Amino acid sequence: MSESPILMSAKGLTKRFGGLAAVNDVSLDLWHGKLHAVFGSYGAGISTLSKLLSGDLPPTSGTITLDGHDITGWTPEKISRHRLGRSYQKTNIFRTFTVWDNVRLAAQSRVQPHPFNPLGWLGQANNMAAVSARAERAIELAGLQSRRHTIADAASHGEQRQLEIAMTLATEPVVLLLD
Repeated sequence: MSESPILMSAKGLTKRFGGLAAVNDVSLDLWHGKLHAVFGSYGAGISTLSKLLSGDLPPTSGTITLDGHDITGWTPEKISRHRLGRSYQKTNIFRTFTVWDNVRLAAQSRVQPHPFNPLGWLGQANNMAAVSARAERAIELAGLQSRRHTIADAASHGEQRQLEIAMTLATEPVVLLLD
């Protein structure tokens, strides 16, 4: 992590769909240790802004930095590896898996495979203990301890939203976007 108190920054961010500017010349700074909120009415472009910041959509113009790295145009996967977490308006979970399995899989996504290990993360038992610890902590933070063995599809809508938050927290993001 860089020494700057600004974790994420957008400068002159614009997204056009044909002649429509869904996001127009937005600049913002997200500071370390602070909560930030962007509010707007339906259709104001808040979800589009979130998609731009997370790499789900490329900007028409402008720049985005995360922890000192210019991430403009990066894929969502690469941005996630640089510890940006995101939840979506539509719940995004593995419905046939348990709460525990969903969160553990999310935590596992942070494990970097060793370049000389042909099994990748599968062969790294020491990493699996860390994965389980991260998953356990995320389940606790989301208040889902009593539901850990529940199949995700059997959980209430509210619990499924909590599960998605737990999955995002398990990736240990430095910036967390909630849409």
